[in-house]
Amino acid sequence: MKILYALKLGALFAYELLMSNIAVARVVLSPRLTIRPGIVAYRTDLKSQTAITWLANLITLTPGTLTLAVSDDQRVLYIHTLNVDDPNEVTSSIRRSFEANLLELEK
Repeated sequence: MKILYALKLGALFAYELLMSNIAVARVVLSPRLTIRPGIVAYRTDLKSQTAITWLANLITLTPGTLTLAVSDDQRVLYIHTLNVDDPNEVTSSIRRSFEANLLELEK
């Protein structure tokens, strides 16, 4: 069953990678700079250091986002993002996509 979640996570990452590349390309090619960069603190429910590392790397590999640091207790990731119109939307998106699948793989 874990293989299905791993495949789903791979497909999800490919989709997020494509969509993020398009969004970053729009920003780069736009005549006006309309970004609102910022840093978001993301509290994770992942337990294992391996899963947290995977999450941090998936976030960093997605254009427009960068994991800056992980708290000492391994519960909070600090993420720089190109557009932070709504910090709750940023965290919800990560929770729905990457973290949900990693939680299944962590079981």
